[in-house]
Amino acid sequence: MAETQLIVCTTCRRAAGGAPAAKAPWPGTRMLEALETRELPEGVTLRPAQCLAACAKGCAVALSGGPEKWTYVYGGLDPAQHADALLDLATLYAGTAEGIVPWFDAPADVRARAVARIPPRG
Repeated sequence: MAETQLIVCTTCRRAAGGAPAAKAPWPGTRMLEALETRELPEGVTLRPAQCLAACAKGCAVALSGGPEKWTYVYGGLDPAQHADALLDLATLYAGTAEGIVPWFDAPADVRARAVARIPPRG
């Protein structure tokens, strides 16, 4: 099974429903830093990205598990509120064959924040 990547947009300047940040560190960078201070679930790696093109829904992250899994983009996240829920979601996602986490199994704090669902390449 392919390793799960939790990809964090480090250039996101907006946090959950707020106005763009006036100065660095941007909310996306703060999200990456918040996740780096926590223990990652088994089989999950953290990867920074320059942009996930979800600027209107920043702070944004993506969950990807290789060519056989669905990829998800989540937005409207706050580094202080959602880091733990993202790791819980990554754990569930990593344990699936197709990348589909049942709606009610996903952490309530992040499940309704999906911005995009991208089909597998395989």
